[in-house]
Amino acid sequence: MTTVLPDTGVGPLLRDWREQRRISQLELALRADSSARHISFIETGRSRPSEDMVLRLAEQLDVPVRERNALLVVAGYAPRYAQTPLDDPAMASLREGLDRLLTAYEPYPALVVDGTYGVVAANRGIALLLEGVPEKLLTPPVNAMRLTLHPEGLAPRIVNLPEWRADLLAQMDRQIALVRSPELRELYDEVAAYPVPARADGTDRTDPEGGVGRSHRTGGMDHAHRTGGTERERPSAFALPMLLEHGGRILSFVSSIATFNTPMDVTVAELAIETFLPADRETAAYLHAHVPS
Repeated sequence: MTTVLPDTGVGPLLRDWREQRRISQLELALRADSSARHISFIETGRSRPSEDMVLRLAEQLDVPVRERNALLVVAGYAPRYAQTPLDDPAMASLREGLDRLLTAYEPYPALVVDGTYGVVAANRGIALLLEGVPEKLLTPPVNAMRLTLHPEGLAPRIVNLPEWRADLLAQMDRQIALVRSPELRELYDEVAAYPVPARADGTDRTDPEGGVGRSHRTGGMDHAHRTGGTERERPSAFALPMLLEHGGRILSFVSSIATFNTPMDVTVAELAIETFLPADRETAAYLHAHVPS
């Protein structure tokens, strides 16, 4: 007689990940060098997967490292990946490497965040942009999403806040679907509930004279951009920029996010390095003039 494991076993969890990735049993079997029949037996609890099979399926389903440990535990195996605190002596070379990277990127802003957007490290370019932010938002643990979207944080100075806010919330939503983190869901609910403040200069965001008249998400028509009482023509955007008021000017950035390739530690797997590239020469010149060398 075939014994079916309880529906809370590893099989249903693997099935959930497969369905979330929209992959058929046959496709997963081909990727993992198995058979659709064996995948079906694992998912229904009729077959207990080996430790190697759990890891193979997790890899093909792009399951985050933290969740791979959870799958192994549910399947009756020991966790494979360590979770080493970043301040552990074993992480000294990693910390030094991150510090060198952030310093090398100056005067342009860059920071490192963990899996819930906690700020692990930041350079002087970020410090410049955070001038004027209340101390309560800068007291550790500092969270990048709170800093950006809180009505007393950067939000009042972000000219295109509706677009930038929507993009950040969509990014968090995708991350929640990927890692299924209760802490991340709690953070999302918090920042999504923040009211959208008026601009720092007091103008209404819906007023074409006081804000950006067109969406910056895609390159359509060139538009004028105010800087220190003057206007300059900004070329059509190739990516959604963050337009930030600072020192009477409007700075323009596009951001990129980098993660570690094939991480073998949960902490490292959840680190992300976000860099802000000046989207025009004026922003670059401003940073070079205001960030100490």
